[in-house]
Amino acid sequence: MRLRRKPWVDEAIHDFDDFVFPKDRPAGEEQKGNWHQVFGREGRLYVELGTGKGDFISQLALRHPDVNFIGIEAQQDVLYSAARKVRELGLANVKLLVFDINNIESIFAEHEVDQFYINFCDPWPKARHAKRRLTHIGFLRRYEKLLKKPGRLIFKTDNRPLFDFSLEQFQEAGLAVEDVSFDLHGENRPDNIMTEYERKFSGFGEKINRCEVVFS
Repeated sequence: MRLRRKPWVDEAIHDFDDFVFPKDRPAGEEQKGNWHQVFGREGRLYVELGTGKGDFISQLALRHPDVNFIGIEAQQDVLYSAARKVRELGLANVKLLVFDINNIESIFAEHEVDQFYINFCDPWPKARHAKRRLTHIGFLRRYEKLLKKPGRLIFKTDNRPLFDFSLEQFQEAGLAVEDVSFDLHGENRPDNIMTEYERKFSGFGEKINRCEVVFS
């Protein structure tokens, strides 16, 4: 579903210039390989691909103040909501980027990232669009270059066909898969942090799939 454009966000987003890289001041080669300098400290680097309105990354960063977090979102209007949450929680360990994930290698150096998160990404259900899925082997090979070893990708989706496809891609890429769940909420895990989407659709009875992929 296409969101209604909010032109005022293009100016309002600059209220968060201390931790947001908006579309008119994008991250790039200057930050590539230097994210520890951007954060002003050393630390593990966790990256969420598709941050949405920021519930997940803000709560995760709150739990892990020793970790540096980057949230990437293509839609600036959506990222504005995430920025507000980061500000309200006073999180100094989060940077947010308006950015196209297809160009991810232009902002991260090899072995710079410790962990990736993909939560409820676009399933691209048509077969001809399979290469656009963020768990396609083409993307996995790119993540592999950027991750320290061992590194991890943590993946959640309510779309079972996408999950099954992803498990096949992980196997094809020769990656180990751990902690596979086809009904995450049915397992009643107290440490699970929900996204906005997850909270809504699990409330409708949709089962949530989750796994952890190891890059070694």
